[in-house]
Amino acid sequence: MNQPIIEIEGLSHNYEALHPAIHDVNLSVSQGSWVAIAGPNGAGKTTLVRHINALLKPSAGSVKVAGTDTRDATVADMARHVGYVFQNPDHQIFCATCRDEIAFGPRNLGLAESVVRDRTQEALAWFGLEAFADHPPALLSYGQRRLVALASVLAMQPEILILDEPTVGLDAVAADELLRMVQERQREGGTIILVTHNLTLAARHAEEMVVMVDGHVLIQDKVRRVLTRPDLLRKAHLEPPPMTALCQSLADCGIPGDALTVSEAAEAILRQLEHRP
Repeated sequence: MNQPIIEIEGLSHNYEALHPAIHDVNLSVSQGSWVAIAGPNGAGKTTLVRHINALLKPSAGSVKVAGTDTRDATVADMARHVGYVFQNPDHQIFCATCRDEIAFGPRNLGLAESVVRDRTQEALAWFGLEAFADHPPALLSYGQRRLVALASVLAMQPEILILDEPTVGLDAVAADELLRMVQERQREGGTIILVTHNLTLAARHAEEMVVMVDGHVLIQDKVRRVLTRPDLLRKAHLEPPPMTALCQSLADCGIPGDALTVSEAAEAILRQLEHRP
């Protein structure tokens, strides 16, 4: 599980403008890991991850995914390895029914129709969408459309799952449900790439973090080592998770400043209270 499944070397990409959207990006992602990519708007996060499934091609450098150089691959080729869930599900969903939407990917991989049916039914059941199988996705709620988009990608059983701001527009219950499904995919051996502005979300779920600013990688490290460095986050115009900021503000009271979640902050404060004379 420590073998790199994504290897990016010297990656740059120019759109029409002369200034590159990303430049000289070097990145390695291990198989089975969960990596969060954060940074301000315009940092190059989405441009970076769209190279992983060959939606974009390098202007310079290389991207290798599961041993495949994406410069020599099509989006269809990479769909066997990489599933991409867009920020807006309406940019992804286009079939007449939820059943057709979920079946579309496996069918286009050339799988036997019996396998397509089985995977579609499993995905409908897993995401609680069986009652809506023959409904048009457009008639579902935003949160349900999110689940349809995720189910349609996971039905292809990709090795790598890319989620671009997956919880935007969802309430806390829907967001937790979606991420529970993603965690299950990681437990099965999948590699998760999470693009997010929500550092609390990254703190709760990711193992590693990549911070981007002005089109380049500022740092790649373990989540805790990144999110407990306010000086580093300021360079990327980011704020630490609220619980981390709270504990750091209580440093003079003896509270360690490395808590990332509510439970960790509560434990740190209780330990300090227990040792008070």
